[in-house]
Amino acid sequence: MISKFAVLSSVSLFALISAAPALAQEQAPAPSQAAAQDDSAASDIVVTGIRASLAKAADIKRDSYNVVDSIVADDIGKLPDRTVAAALQRVPGVQVTVGDNNEIVNPIIRGLPDILTTLDGREIFTGTGRGFSYQDLPAEALAGADVYKSNSAELIEGGVAGVINLRLHKPFDFKGFTLAGNARAVYSGNAQEVNPVLGLLVSDRFETGLGEMGLLADVSYSHNVFDRPVAFNCDFRSGTQGPPGAAGVIAPTCVGGVEQQGTYERKQANVAYQWKAAPGLEIYANGLYTRYSNKSASYFQIDDVFSGTSFSNVQKTNECKNYAVNSAGFYDPAGTVQNLCTASSFTSTGHGGFTSTQAHYDRTSVYIISGGAKYTSGNLSLNADVSYQHSQVRNQNFILDIFKSGNGITTDVATNVNGGTVYTDTVNGLGDPTNFALSPLNQDNIRDRGKEFAAKIDGTYRVGSILDNIQFGARYADHSATHQQSLGGVCPVGVCGTLIANVPFLDSNFLVHALGTPTINNGFGIIVPNQDELRDPAVQDKLRALYGLGAGFPNFTPDRSFSASEKTYSAYLQAAYKVPIGGPITLDGQIGGRYTRTERQIAGASFVTPASTTAVPNPVPVLTPFGASTTDNDFLPSASARLRFGGGLQARATYSRAIARPSFGDLNPGLSYLISTNSLILPAGSGGNPDLRPQKSDSYDATLEYYFSRNGFVAIGGYYKDIKDRVISQSQVEMINGFNYNITRPRNVGAVTLKGIEVSAQTFFDFLPSALNGFGVFGNFTLADSKVKTVGDPLFGQNIQGVSKYNYNIGGLYDKKGLTGRVVYTYRGSYYDENYGGTNVRPVGQSLILNQVRPNGRLDASIGFEFRKGVTLSIDGTNLTRAKYRSYYGDSNLPRDYRYDDSSYSLGVAVRF
Repeated sequence: MISKFAVLSSVSLFALISAAPALAQEQAPAPSQAAAQDDSAASDIVVTGIRASLAKAADIKRDSYNVVDSIVADDIGKLPDRTVAAALQRVPGVQVTVGDNNEIVNPIIRGLPDILTTLDGREIFTGTGRGFSYQDLPAEALAGADVYKSNSAELIEGGVAGVINLRLHKPFDFKGFTLAGNARAVYSGNAQEVNPVLGLLVSDRFETGLGEMGLLADVSYSHNVFDRPVAFNCDFRSGTQGPPGAAGVIAPTCVGGVEQQGTYERKQANVAYQWKAAPGLEIYANGLYTRYSNKSASYFQIDDVFSGTSFSNVQKTNECKNYAVNSAGFYDPAGTVQNLCTASSFTSTGHGGFTSTQAHYDRTSVYIISGGAKYTSGNLSLNADVSYQHSQVRNQNFILDIFKSGNGITTDVATNVNGGTVYTDTVNGLGDPTNFALSPLNQDNIRDRGKEFAAKIDGTYRVGSILDNIQFGARYADHSATHQQSLGGVCPVGVCGTLIANVPFLDSNFLVHALGTPTINNGFGIIVPNQDELRDPAVQDKLRALYGLGAGFPNFTPDRSFSASEKTYSAYLQAAYKVPIGGPITLDGQIGGRYTRTERQIAGASFVTPASTTAVPNPVPVLTPFGASTTDNDFLPSASARLRFGGGLQARATYSRAIARPSFGDLNPGLSYLISTNSLILPAGSGGNPDLRPQKSDSYDATLEYYFSRNGFVAIGGYYKDIKDRVISQSQVEMINGFNYNITRPRNVGAVTLKGIEVSAQTFFDFLPSALNGFGVFGNFTLADSKVKTVGDPLFGQNIQGVSKYNYNIGGLYDKKGLTGRVVYTYRGSYYDENYGGTNVRPVGQSLILNQVRPNGRLDASIGFEFRKGVTLSIDGTNLTRAKYRSYYGDSNLPRDYRYDDSSYSLGVAVRF
């Protein structure tokens, strides 16, 4: 395997070689910080091409007082990647995950997900959360994005990991009338479907008797058919308590898979208005609307191999350990100690199995309206801004399980093939359409709403001399959220067990053959209820009547709902300084602080079981209202220093304190879980924690940067972050109404540290002969070393959840005479994404199981050609290496999930006039 350090060393070496011609000449001074932030300049700031976009990103990085990395669209409607999160993964220190719909989602900074997302400097969120679902905003709408890894006083508080600011186009970004459109056809390798992506932008600026005005409208639409197969092993348990033939081994209690299949649509429209009402006065207004809708299904299949009549053909590995287990063969630290070996393969005969369709209809909408004014007179600049945001999430899930009736199933299982399970039903399998019967019916109905009114004023007074300027401002925000939910599950006697063929209103289209998972039954697929019929209100009501339920989704219940309100008051003062040292050497930076006061109220309810008494030994849980009010006052100091040596060489150091408030959902004491009516699996659920405390961090960054050309630089930096009350998720078995559930809740981890190194470089080889000077390279490497420091915490000494120690990007570029190309390999090292508290066996003396995710890397590529002025044809490919998510139960010999991430290929055309 090629050393990760060698990869980045090679990129840096290329960059330094290409810098050689630049060493003989003095680089022009960089624009001032104020000039870099002036977004109302009259020149056309929309860049075109890879070379220009990298140059613009380098300018932002060089001229900022903060540690910041940026991505800039290659052209209108064309970020370097097809989604916002996918583009952000190219930034040093940013990692991502792949969502159920095969899109790259949820960027994290240096392994931490606690990010504040802003849109043109205004906070943006989804539903009742504090985070923003990046799937809600299409990449086609963005002009660029800035990733702030260090904070300063003028930035809105709320992210201990950092701040990501997304930037939309504005009419004054363009010289005059502009019309730009793009269209792509995207082929999904998993779903084997072609999907459209469309975008159109129209902008103009014009003189009037009242001053210059600009108008812009931008719309986009995409439709996607997706398929994401997953194979998994259920919790491993002792075969000594299992069927005959299984003694002496640990094996999965069941094997299964899930196919995420369906369609989603994304619609977006934004408008912007700018008016230069007078010299030094600009008035503006903006509006954004986005809608994301998903009609899909999770097709589950479970082969309950431990319920069989016997195990045979059992093959053991050499991994043999002592395990403490209970009478069912599951983990119990006080149980019987058994010496057990891991089963590598076996045959289970006569076992049960079921399939399930979870028919989803999920919608998310966000709209934001904003307006304000910018005023400059002499040395004083003011910017007043007001905004209102409304976000709604509406999810409805109708879930029907069906099981295989009659003779049992026979299955050949290999528990660990290339890090995942491989198995085949050889007799009466779940792909055989005969003898399926009704099993539990569940319903899940969710409505989330989030609203925020915000007003802020920012000002700068330019002083000159050593004290360059003074910045000041204040912000008020009123944020409210409501979560409403109902859940219900039943399996009445006389209904469950009824053969589907004997239900008169279920027609021949009710059962369908779903696409298969490659490692299950050789990809043959399974028999499942039709997702379209399960979303049909008429079919839903007939099934509800059969199961003894009322029509429609059940009303929202108070034990699964909450409301919250929060008001924040913030003010800051910050001074920018500039000290000439001698010759070309200068020292500049900022020193400031931000004060914020948070007043929060949350109200909900949960069922609480009273203490037992002699008279009432088994008391019934009582619905108990819950309410809490908290007030936090925080002072967040920050400081930065940048030493410019001339010739493009500079060093910087920053310090900042940041906070991240708990999400409203994490504070809700209620539980969300599907009613347990199927004994084949351990059901799961989630709950909140009203005792969560805000996270606080002290961050230190230092960098050394060398800018040797318009688009070339080499940078190395170190960072250290000390976090108090870090929030993680942890699952544990809880008994509810006589059934065990694996419930995941958030909790605080006392103290953690995160430190590391980032190296990045980019350049085009301008010094090469004409035939070759269109080539370029870029790369970055991040080392993140983290530790939980709280003595006595179960995670003491472990890495922080979600942090990969090694991460890098390396890519080749080409941009010349209308031909552009990019090939990028992105690597993320191993990490754990859950502190798993289920029933999985574990060796004697070990209580902790971390769901470990194996390293993986993705290769993406694109090529474009402007075959006539303003018209570009492009071809893109993503995940060409077919990278997969593979996890295991703490021990690499005990695989958990094997998820087949999609590869896609697209053909697109973009026009600009």
